[in-house]
Amino acid sequence: MRTEEKANSGWGLFKATLDAALNFVYPPVCQLCGEERAAAREGYVGGKCWTGVRFVTAPFCDRCGLPFDGDIIHPFRCENCAGVEFGFRFARSAVTANAMMLDIIHRYKYHQALWFEPFLADLLARQAKPPLAGAPWDLIVPVPLHPVKLRQRQFNQSERLARCLGRVLGLPVNARVVWRVQFTETQTRLSRPQRAANVRAAFAPRLGKELHGERVILVDDVMTTGATTSACARALRKAGAGDVCVWTVARGT
Repeated sequence: MRTEEKANSGWGLFKATLDAALNFVYPPVCQLCGEERAAAREGYVGGKCWTGVRFVTAPFCDRCGLPFDGDIIHPFRCENCAGVEFGFRFARSAVTANAMMLDIIHRYKYHQALWFEPFLADLLARQAKPPLAGAPWDLIVPVPLHPVKLRQRQFNQSERLARCLGRVLGLPVNARVVWRVQFTETQTRLSRPQRAANVRAAFAPRLGKELHGERVILVDDVMTTGATTSACARALRKAGAGDVCVWTVARGT
């Protein structure tokens, strides 16, 4: 059996064991409405609540991936991208960041609701795999957390989602190419210019972890203005990345 097959087989066994353990600890019920049946493999999100998911579909901005309503059939760039120099070539997201998705991601990140991970990873894989699987990408890198925040949360949600995507795409994940050198305040209450200024110097390449032209998929949980992912992408380019694209689970506005 090849190494990759062994790894996949081992992951399958681990996942089955984890599902069984979660089903033993948590009742197989939707953790959003508390009414529908939903198992661990579904991330404890039932079918009715699933209908609240809004996948990002065309038309969307060719650069930042912001979805638009209408009948636009040609590639276009939104006015939010006008005059903005992003560190990445393009960004895409799996779903829109509606109230339900933001609630799930908030509970996942800040309250260690790891039972939502299969649900979030599935959303990301469904949308990201078709365009990425046949493209020449070499490496997946998660947006890093500052060490203080990592100690507070005890895990980096972006790294966990990146590793889920890496298994689906068969690509390596490297969480040590860049690191977060500044502890920044949360972006949620800041304006677009304030967000950019807040994270402008937040990331830096790690010494001894240089890249040599690798094409990188940068993964995060939510993208709004693109300030954080853009700053991280610039650090990746300083580290030697040849190309950088961004994929996130959810897209805010």
